[in-house]
Amino acid sequence: MRGTVHVRLAAVVCGALVMSVAACGGPGGASDGVKADTGGTKSGQKTGRAEARTVDPTRIPDVGDRLQKQIPAESRQVVAVYGEGEDDADATVVLYTKSGSTWKKTRSWEGHNGKKGWTTDHREGDKRSPVGVFTLSDAGGVLGDPGAKLPYSRSASFQAPHYWAKSHWHDFDYVIAIDYNRVKGTAPIDPTRPEGQSKGGSIWLHMDHGSGTSACVSLPKSGMEYLLRTLDPARHPVIVMGDKAELKA
Repeated sequence: MRGTVHVRLAAVVCGALVMSVAACGGPGGASDGVKADTGGTKSGQKTGRAEARTVDPTRIPDVGDRLQKQIPAESRQVVAVYGEGEDDADATVVLYTKSGSTWKKTRSWEGHNGKKGWTTDHREGDKRSPVGVFTLSDAGGVLGDPGAKLPYSRSASFQAPHYWAKSHWHDFDYVIAIDYNRVKGTAPIDPTRPEGQSKGGSIWLHMDHGSGTSACVSLPKSGMEYLLRTLDPARHPVIVMGDKAELKA
């Protein structure tokens, strides 16, 4: 749903209830470099020349078959979140755009994920971000629509409570809902949990505050503005997220 969200929904933000959650968001992370292998002759002797690893342009880099196959065929935009480690809060956020059959890296940002890292079995309050492939359908925030292509819901109900540290007050100025245990087509702040409350929810892309989140993925304001203006429902955007080892599995 678009437009103003009822204030009664304000109790739910970023992976847990406001009453029981610590704030979300922050920078830091690793870049996705191209590794090099040392070449060799047929006899097994090294040539002494480093040869770049062959990269398949039809695939999202450093994502194994298990998750690669979950990316819908019609998707033309993928936000890949490369977490540093299973128990690490630092991540790199990369936008890939598909042209024909080829994926191209468009932009990247340093960011953060859950304070305690990642999980393949996310639970309410575990402070870990869920590993997986999820669609991106709805956006919103405290601030006015910056020109988003996704449906955008502006409301003061997104405001982080001021009993949180001041550094977190602007976390939800802009948010993009990650379609984990939520109803697509509703404002990100809608509290509905189709899989039940114990599975958590309200997991968003949102603005970074310099450290780990409750379960969300955070990146700088400039990155959020760019994604909001770029992610297009007609291009079926999805997010592929997890720690590097789990992504490659």
